[in-house]
Amino acid sequence: MSPAAARRDPSHWPARLAGAAATGVCLYAVFLVHAAGQALLALTLLLITALALWTYTSARTNALRYLFPGVAAAALFVIFPMLYTVGIGFTNYSSQNLLDFEATRAYLLDEAVPAPDSAMAFTLHAEGEHFRLRLESAGGTWVSAPLTLNNPPPGTARTEVAMQAVDAASLDAALPLRAVVPRIEALRGIALTTPDGARLTLISLREFAQMQPLYLADADGALVDRLTKTRYRPDGDTGFYTSAEGTTLLPGYRVNVGWRHYATIFSEGKFREPFLGVFLWTVVFSGLTVVFTAGLGLLLSVLLNWEALQFKGAYRLVLFLPYAVPGFISILVFKGLFNQNLGEINFILDGLFGIRPGWFSDPLLAKVMLLIVNVWLGFPYMMVLCSGLIKSIPSDLYEASAIAGAGPLTNFRAITLPLIMKPLMPLLISAFAFNFNNFVLISLLTGGRPDQLDTALPAGTTDILVSYTWRIAFQDAGQQFGLASAISTVIFLIVAAVTVLQLRFTRLSADDAKR
Repeated sequence: MSPAAARRDPSHWPARLAGAAATGVCLYAVFLVHAAGQALLALTLLLITALALWTYTSARTNALRYLFPGVAAAALFVIFPMLYTVGIGFTNYSSQNLLDFEATRAYLLDEAVPAPDSAMAFTLHAEGEHFRLRLESAGGTWVSAPLTLNNPPPGTARTEVAMQAVDAASLDAALPLRAVVPRIEALRGIALTTPDGARLTLISLREFAQMQPLYLADADGALVDRLTKTRYRPDGDTGFYTSAEGTTLLPGYRVNVGWRHYATIFSEGKFREPFLGVFLWTVVFSGLTVVFTAGLGLLLSVLLNWEALQFKGAYRLVLFLPYAVPGFISILVFKGLFNQNLGEINFILDGLFGIRPGWFSDPLLAKVMLLIVNVWLGFPYMMVLCSGLIKSIPSDLYEASAIAGAGPLTNFRAITLPLIMKPLMPLLISAFAFNFNNFVLISLLTGGRPDQLDTALPAGTTDILVSYTWRIAFQDAGQQFGLASAISTVIFLIVAAVTVLQLRFTRLSADDAKR
């Protein structure tokens, strides 16, 4: 069938309509995302949509149609978050700098304070199922019409209520304060208009007042405090409205800070020293974990492959159990076992040697505890892995070695270790990369503590880079997303380098296998 005939084939129309509908939905999603202010995400979705149209409509891309869903998922869930994180690392994005400039300016101009001498005391009076508000002022007594005082839905505008100058003698007794408090949210949702044109809103449990803007916009872009007459000018370097005295207004706004975060990490002492300490411990933690888990796993796999050993299946089952139990459960169990006062480990040590180590308070002991727990969680995997590699070694080599009079140690040194090391090396590098970002263990067991002293940012002696970044971004450092993103970028580059190294070893292992 010719291409023209294929285009006229009625059986193709359902697929074409489905494709057109999907394209329309994607373009509408792009429009909504862009309207929400997410230009980078909108661009990513647009590129994926364009690639999808080209892939599924061109005859030259038949082979790519099966690969495209995976490529699109990688672009949307891997590449885009990575680029977004890198972009945030060049900004001052934080809990104090969430908004853009226009939104921050509008927020500050919306701040209001009670006008001088405008506060009026109010009382609330029941009238059947309704209520009346009574205001006392120098101009007289004003009373509202009956009100329901139901809590308004969030985000709704205030209800305008007109006050009338009437005789309040007919009102019932004023409700006590305990009856007013449950209706505060409803009272906040109304605005009272007095006969002289004033608009009043609730400012306390007993008063309404006329509100006025706290800041006035000047012609040069500055904001002037109505009360103190202080001028605040926007500072493009810090992202805050700043006065001549150095005081700032919150919230700030997002600005581009260039390489400032990276310079802060590597140049300023109070930032550089804890960062380098955390980085060094991360490398040591990952390296020692790999060495100990691989060593213990290899030792156990060699023992379990010993011909004379009985009940091998039972031993394998028992040794594999730590890997079968969910990691977070094992971590929490160990957290209880290492408890200084109530933990079973200290009970045993106290009974045998009369000591109760402070596993969570001493930096060295906390690191030792982390390594113990991580080795416990990781050695079964290495044991199973090494057992499989040992099984793949031809038995002829061991028979020839036995004829030559070699012992078990010689067999291990000359046959077992060299033959399994090359295929094992890429997996060891993967384990190193995994433990480099082992956030779950640090978070559940120590939380990075005990903390380091005299640091500009919170840093613990057992923090690794990923938990250190988490604390900067989401815990007790003012949620400095920009700085945390810069550190995340550094972590990504390190892990990428490890991945390249892993791929290199994998390629070398494959080449050796071919030879």
